[in-house]
Amino acid sequence: MAEEVQSAHAISMHGDPALPADFTYLPYANPDAPKGGVLTLGVQGTFDSLNSFIVQGGWTSARGMKERQFGNNIFESLLTRSYAEPFTLYAHLAESVRMPKSREWIEFTLNPNAKFSDGSPVTVEDVAFSFDIIRDKGRPPYRNWYGKIIRKEYPSERTIRLVFENGDNRELPLLIALAPILSKSNTDSENFEKSTLKPPIGSGPYVFDEIDPGKRVVYKKNPNYWGKDLPVKAGFDNFDEIRVEYFRDETTLQESFKKGLIDVLQFRDPARWTTGFDFPAAKDGRVTQEEFALGIPSNMQGIAFNTRREVFSDVRVRRALAELFDFEWVNRNIYYGLYKRTAGYWDNSILSSIGRAADDRELALLADFPDAVEPDVLDGSWRPAEADGSGRDRKILRSALGKFKQAGYDLKDGKMVNSASGEALAFEILTKNEDEEKLALAYIRTLTLLGIDVSVRTVDPSQFEDRRIKREYDMVFNTWSASLSPGGEQYGRWSSASADATGSFNIVGAKDPAIDFLIDAMVGARSKEDFVAAVRAFDRVLISGAYAVPLYHVPNIWFARWDTVQPPEHHSLYGDEFDTWWSTSTAQN
Repeated sequence: MAEEVQSAHAISMHGDPALPADFTYLPYANPDAPKGGVLTLGVQGTFDSLNSFIVQGGWTSARGMKERQFGNNIFESLLTRSYAEPFTLYAHLAESVRMPKSREWIEFTLNPNAKFSDGSPVTVEDVAFSFDIIRDKGRPPYRNWYGKIIRKEYPSERTIRLVFENGDNRELPLLIALAPILSKSNTDSENFEKSTLKPPIGSGPYVFDEIDPGKRVVYKKNPNYWGKDLPVKAGFDNFDEIRVEYFRDETTLQESFKKGLIDVLQFRDPARWTTGFDFPAAKDGRVTQEEFALGIPSNMQGIAFNTRREVFSDVRVRRALAELFDFEWVNRNIYYGLYKRTAGYWDNSILSSIGRAADDRELALLADFPDAVEPDVLDGSWRPAEADGSGRDRKILRSALGKFKQAGYDLKDGKMVNSASGEALAFEILTKNEDEEKLALAYIRTLTLLGIDVSVRTVDPSQFEDRRIKREYDMVFNTWSASLSPGGEQYGRWSSASADATGSFNIVGAKDPAIDFLIDAMVGARSKEDFVAAVRAFDRVLISGAYAVPLYHVPNIWFARWDTVQPPEHHSLYGDEFDTWWSTSTAQN
């Protein structure tokens, strides 16, 4: 008997959606938030494109078109994510969704009121076009996901069904539901893969008002926005104008915030967070510091090894270099002791392998890869090396030297050299700002004690992105964002197929059958227990592969804001959603 698939207002990766069909707002929004005013945000970097879905310019596109923190201002998707849950999607451009338990297809019925900013309706033709153009001309991982649609069906005028080869990738239907929907009639199909500064037409609550390449982008509220009364939009999109200002370096950005040119700013440097508020507005209360608790795993910040380079092809070399990062010295002398050491890729969550021995489910997953995980990582006893904080801990130096010797290196005349070739161990760390440069120099202090020749190259943001895309680096700072529902995005970060794909996020160049297998297991998991086991096993393989020098994290997000803007009382699991903030000047009027 065929399965009867009911229409629903929401779908979830695991379990059921938390909110009923008649919900009126998302739990981290204030439905009574006042409307009006201006929000000015600042970022360190640059932009030279308005298309974030392609290789050319995708890494340096303008912020805020479609992203979690800055909001989906221009582009929207069929369903929208609630960041109060691990991975649940609610009706948006689509008024309802159908998906069988097998997840071999997903069907969307469009909201009849959905319109693009030019007033034209959002149609199933636009939906089909969006998947096709990004599949054919987009960058990974988008084109990989949309390429898995083998057939499109049209049960009715406003309904589109997307059929997959099978339901093995349990996350795929949800990723499909989050695809940006483009206007077919307003998109240049022939030149889609080329970087452009022509404002795109979307269905979102804002339109472009000003574009100053590399300096500023201004979004203006669309007074005719079709979705303003949807429950998923209650308390969202409260400002009449959103300005995103770009700054070449972090210091200039910080100073601009102090002058009131930026309304709210996230802080990542404990030194700036601890000592950077000795200015009049902070003293008299116009500027306040706030901490948002995170309900998600800590991001993995690290200095990534480019394993495509011969110097980093041996995992023993990478392990030795990672061991030489003296976190205790750095944390005490640079960061006021406020950081905690990062160990794995899902720290502080149920998904982390740290401190947990592999259970039977994990062991079964790893059975065909006996050498993929180090014994101490498997039994949960592994931790990053803990130095005495002197910057020259002899036990750490001896341990690292032992690993170098196992890899064929030795100290000769004060230089670490390859015993067979006689070549010195030398490489470059690429940085994009003074904070990264400062940390790299602190790391080098210890490396030089073992005769390792390391240089630091600091470049401007545009050069940095260009070199990162072209893989022209030895080591580079990177952050692997974490969530409670990792899945298909891991293909773009870690799979063998993505290692040499232009524009992919596989920064380290990982090529490992165990990684490929475990990503498949993760996205194909049908129960929460199988999913958790797959992520933990994956965590163990990444840790054992020593693809980066793990750095540190803080348990909370640090923000400072002027009293011109106000966040809601309740925050999402991710802590910060600027599209739920509002202007205090409008609240007082």
